[in-house]
Amino acid sequence: MGIKVLIVDDSQFFCRRVGSILNAAHDIDIVGVANNGQEAIEKAQRLQPDVITLDVEMPIMDGVTALKQIVKVCDARVLMLSSLTYENAKITLDALDAGATDFLLKSYESLSSDSSGLVVQLQKKIREMGKARKVPAFKPAPAEPQDKTKTPSGAPSPARRQAPIQDSRVSARLPGVPPRTKLVAIGASTGGPVALQKVLAPLPANFPYPITVTQHMPGTFTGAFATRLNGLCQLKIVEAQDSMPLQRGHVYIAPGGKQMVFDGSATSPRIRIRPTDPRLQFSPSVDLTFGSASKLLGGDIVAIVLTGMGSDGTEGSRLIKAKGGKIWVQDEATCVVYGMPMSVAKAGLKDAQLPIDQFAAALAKRG
Repeated sequence: MGIKVLIVDDSQFFCRRVGSILNAAHDIDIVGVANNGQEAIEKAQRLQPDVITLDVEMPIMDGVTALKQIVKVCDARVLMLSSLTYENAKITLDALDAGATDFLLKSYESLSSDSSGLVVQLQKKIREMGKARKVPAFKPAPAEPQDKTKTPSGAPSPARRQAPIQDSRVSARLPGVPPRTKLVAIGASTGGPVALQKVLAPLPANFPYPITVTQHMPGTFTGAFATRLNGLCQLKIVEAQDSMPLQRGHVYIAPGGKQMVFDGSATSPRIRIRPTDPRLQFSPSVDLTFGSASKLLGGDIVAIVLTGMGSDGTEGSRLIKAKGGKIWVQDEATCVVYGMPMSVAKAGLKDAQLPIDQFAAALAKRG
């Protein structure tokens, strides 16, 4: 038997269409269909599928509420199917926090056409998730209320929470950030939203470098993602906009559907947001952002490649490495999909390979 899939959606059209698309793949088997969250929980426990496609909005019990119970009774990886609205983006991000592995945008138009890219993408996602690790629910560490207001002098208020203290033996093995560093650039894909929370949440508000994040995500979602992260972190986190200067203690999320590059000077860099090139597979592209950063800042960069499918980030890492920058990658054991970090590691570009919960301590350490 191939990858066992349970389809959950209150729409008969979407159930039939998703089933038809997946049945066309020789290595995917539909083991059940559920039309609401309660039915999904029962069938997930009884059928024990490998992957569940789960609608966000359903009667009787919504997708996120059902997900919180499904992860207790079944080891399936869960793919949320979401429409392209800001409200659904927030709900889908809740689902990723609750243990969903990934999400895919759905619409009547895109699923109706056999020539739609979504047809290929859905099959690809199911295959990817059939091999992926189950994502544990994200549980942020308790913290005092955050204060991101300005003091009368205009300086940021002092951080109330510092990066976690590590065992001295562990800390001694961690890499550190070189003193000359001007930017920390992060790239991620599948599993990235939860991984990024684990990296960024422990960092203090007075973190001495700007951070850019290139996460494969649609445009409607990146704004909601930036807002969510900003509420969880001491750092100031925003969706990047054209002409923004890079400021220390700030995190800039690349907008979905566009490309984030840089211009200005090494001492006064700024963000430029450009339309995507149809020849590029990803919008935003980790390779493009890393490459642009290396062109402006040379080797004064720490680049981090987190969980994700494929090899985006490898060529950009190569450019940063060639100019003397540092490349850190997530280890296989803590990745949802060990694709992007593995590609960088196999290319011989990594300077360090870390479990996800050690990046914050490494970033707080001076190398």
